[in-house]
Parts: sequence; structure tokens; C-alpha cells
Amino acid sequence: MLILLFGYALDMDLKDVPTVIWDQSRTPQSRELIGLFDGSPYFSIVDYSNNADEIEYSLQSTRAMIAVVIPSDFSDKILGNDPVSVQVIVDGSDANLGRLALGYTTALGFIYNRNIQAERIESMGAVAGSGISPPVEMHPRAWYNENLRSQNAIMPGIIAIVMVVIAAMLTSVTVAKEWELGTMEQLISTPMRGPELVFGKIAPYFVIGMVDVAISVAMGQWVFDVPLRGSPGLVFGMAAIFLTGALFFGIMLSITLKAQLLANQMAILGSYLPTMLLSGFAFAIENMPHWIQFITYIIPARYFIALLRGIYLKGIGLEILWLNATLLTIYAIVMIFLANKRLKLKLE
Repeated sequence: MLILLFGYALDMDLKDVPTVIWDQSRTPQSRELIGLFDGSPYFSIVDYSNNADEIEYSLQSTRAMIAVVIPSDFSDKILGNDPVSVQVIVDGSDANLGRLALGYTTALGFIYNRNIQAERIESMGAVAGSGISPPVEMHPRAWYNENLRSQNAIMPGIIAIVMVVIAAMLTSVTVAKEWELGTMEQLISTPMRGPELVFGKIAPYFVIGMVDVAISVAMGQWVFDVPLRGSPGLVFGMAAIFLTGALFFGIMLSITLKAQLLANQMAILGSYLPTMLLSGFAFAIENMPHWIQFITYIIPARYFIALLRGIYLKGIGLEILWLNATLLTIYAIVMIFLANKRLKLKLE
């Protein structure tokens, strides 16, 4: 399974970057430039905007990663042999993809320049190298992560990784250890109920996990200069929900498997590795095959990392991130139910 995941999922090439276009010119010249984006395998036009607010919403909601703004005087300047600027806005919350996207966008600008220059030379009867200046000049801008610093994009994902290690991997051995040491029978003989045992096992790890979140947030701001543009309270609130789900997932494995080694191995396979590979932390989900992209929808860290990046770098809240927050909450509720159900069956 790991060979398949590494072979298919670890694709660092840029493909089908979701792009939104604001064509203020709406002329054959602007459509020719748009055609280069539409015909390129590196970009996929997902929408055409009519104003700056629509572009901002597309980038905030991660529906698009690049926005191309063509000015209203684009055609006039092209026909008048005057330089014209085209604005390219890149979502910098994913620094590596942002750099690649800027490079490919610049390359498309060069291609368009060459096409226009060839047409001018042909119409003027000039020869190559006659000193005609490039007609279009790209001015890329990265939003949310202006300098495209990798630390800004990596830090939210590191928080998720730390929490998975504390939660699923450590709690996976708690109840299993009781079975291996023979103390579970003593607990069964006491008046203690299943939910009391489950929450008692999880409580200290929840405290440790939240302390680790605080340490991660503090180090991100003061050591790595990662901006926290959104609400710190929302960060800790979403972290608590994700931590709860991961804790109960780990203890469910411990209850079901009754063996520390096996439970810990399953926690690695079921939580840590998917968080590393399939959550969008290290590798872009958009570059994965469609069947692997479908699998990522059941990885809770995908929604948690999207929440953290939105809060950290974009400064947005639940008005845009509500779906990710809802799915994360559903995951936590399901894990609580399953863990208590499994232990209740064992205690009866």
C-alpha cells in the first residue's frame, strides 16, 4: 500500500491549477491570452469573475489558486503597440505551488509576447530583432503569503502532525495495555461504566495535546515569524475538535485490537501516514489521481489543515470555513460514538 501511495500520490509536477479570469477587455486580443491558459495542461479555468470581490472569494474559499486580471485597455494598447500590464494574483498559502504557478504564468506571458511580436513583424515587414518592445508585461502578486515562505504554509500542517502523534498513536496503547497486563478484568468487576473509563483514559492526553497546540502556535509566531491573521480562539477551538476525534480513534483501536503493538501499528497506518501523505500537508491533492483524491475526503486532517491555513494566512473564519468545521465535528462525534460502543460491548 505504501509503494502504491508513494508511486501515485507523490507527484511534484504542477497540473490543472484552478484559475479564475477577470477579463475587463472582452476583446479578441484578451481572448487570445485567455486561450493560452485554457489550452495549457498546467491551468484549469474554473470561473470568470466580474469584480474584485468575486476574485477574493474564489481565492479565500480555495476554489481557485490563481486569478488573472486583464485590464479594460488591453486591446487598445496591444493594437497601439504600447506595453500593457496584466495582473496575476496567486494564493501564497501553499508556497511551493505558488512558486511553480508563477513560473508557468510568466512562461505563458512570454509565449503571448512572441506571438504578438511575430504578428507585428509580419505586418510591418520588419525583420527579427528590429527592437520592438514586448507588448505585455506580467506583474504577479502573491496574496496571503506575500513572500511565498515555506514555513508559513508548513507550520499549520505541523500542528496537525503533532496532534496526531499525541492523540492516535499514544492512546492506541492505553486500553490494550490493560488487557495485556490482565488489569482489565479488575476494571470490569468494578462499578465503573464504559464511558467513565474512556473519558478517564483520554482526559490527560487531551490536556497534553492542547498544551502542544499552544507551544506550536507560540513557536510559529515567535520563532518562525508565521503570521496568525485570524482568531486564535478559533484555532484552539478547531484543534480541540480535531484532537477529540483523533483521541477517540486511537482508543477505539486500543479497545478493539487488545494488543499494544498491533494497535500502535494500525494507528500509524490509519492516522499518521494518511495525515502526512493525503491531507495536502506535503503534497498537493490536486496533483493526485482522481481515485486517490476521492480517498482524501475521508482523511480528517485534510479539513483541519485547510482550516488552519485559512485562519493563519487568510484571516478568514467560519463564514467561509464552515463546511470543513462541520465535517471535522461529524468525525469527532462518530469516533466518540464508536469508541464508547466498542468498550461497552467488552464490559457487559
